[in-house]
Amino acid sequence: MVVPPLLRAVIMGPPGSGKGTVSARIIKHFGVKHLSSGDLLRDNMQRKTGFPRTVAQAEALDKECQIDTVIDLDVPFETIKCRLTARWIHPASGRVYNLEFSPPKVQGIDDITGEPLVQRDDDKPETVTKRLQAYDAQTKPVLEYYREKGLLKSFSGTETNKIWPHIYAFLQTKLPDVSQKDATTPR
Repeated sequence: MVVPPLLRAVIMGPPGSGKGTVSARIIKHFGVKHLSSGDLLRDNMQRKTGFPRTVAQAEALDKECQIDTVIDLDVPFETIKCRLTARWIHPASGRVYNLEFSPPKVQGIDDITGEPLVQRDDDKPETVTKRLQAYDAQTKPVLEYYREKGLLKSFSGTETNKIWPHIYAFLQTKLPDVSQKDATTPR
């Protein structure tokens, strides 16, 4: 059995910037494992144990393992506001719909089960601005921390499909593509 090279990457970006989509594509093309801090954060908040995204957390992570690169998804906040307020989920499966670019066949209903979709409280318009402001305040120092260590690689844009080819090319310098698809059109 061939063991793929190890790459410890942190993917950062505001809520709704496309971290989940980019992560899924990295898994598909490079055969790596994915651990979502957002999922961990929500789980910890439900159990009231907390999980801050701070320089102290980054330093603690450094003590546990060596981070090879940090991918920053730099997406304008106005773009994210539109994405988040249009996002609806099927709670049981985690399927995500976006009313702008991947709507359900019937508004408010999951395509597969026919069950109602819900909008997470943190995707409601009244909370999105607060989330983005908090992310910006907490994360600037973390990004600077990784920039100073020479680990930060930022990718700017408004659409994941336009940012992805640049991330893919960057990661190809670190990992081989293990997908069966034609590498000239990574999706």
